Amino acid sequence: IYPPCDEKCKPLIKYLFNINLLYSDEDIAIINKAAGLLSTPGRGEDKYDSASVRIKALFPDAPELPSVHRLDMDTSGIMVFAKTEKAKRNISMQFEERKTKKVYEALLRGSLMTQKGTIKLPIRLDINNRPYQIVDFENGKEAITDYERVKIEILNGEKVSRVLFFPHTGRTHQIRVHAASGLMLPIVGDRLYGERKEGERLCLHAKSLSFIHPTTGEKVTFEEEPDF
Repeated sequence: IYPPCDEKCKPLIKYLFNINLLYSDEDIAIINKAAGLLSTPGRGEDKYDSASVRIKALFPDAPELPSVHRLDMDTSGIMVFAKTEKAKRNISMQFEERKTKKVYEALLRGSLMTQKGTIKLPIRLDINNRPYQIVDFENGKEAITDYERVKIEILNGEKVSRVLFFPHTGRTHQIRVHAASGLMLPIVGDRLYGERKEGERLCLHAKSLSFIHPTTGEKVTFEEEPDF
């Protein structure tokens, strides 16, 4: 005998839809997105498969594009999806007005000597090298990230730093650029701003997400530990 429906259904959902569903109600669905999976469909059939497409298949009555925010394809972690248009507008506005709270965990190559701090480096797209982002103090958009070192450990024989990041803005590749340019320690497995060795993944994970539930008005927080 199983209680409804977590114990019985979650393994089936992961198997049938290839998605790690953490929570669902009438308004929202929360997943732990796998590294390597697009958040939303890209251009071309080869880039159609994405977390949004899988959520739409699982919840056919959800908006055509149920995502309200994105994670980089190589980044894993918590994503929220809207199951109604009203919820989508509500949560999208929270992201736009910076009312959500996000925590990321990452492994950086080398030893980070500072315990904590704030990185303020404006970022813009390198139009000659898409999707690469660069620091530009004249034309870049404001980007602010707090960080806190958790510990220094050994990974495959080299020192790495486990760090928590608390972004105040949501620029494309913000944490990746701030780690490589601000801390001078790129994230392990970052093929754009560092180095990806054989067998590595990008060691960046959206660990926690907090926002106001669009119907109840209560603050909700969802967390999932990284697998690195």
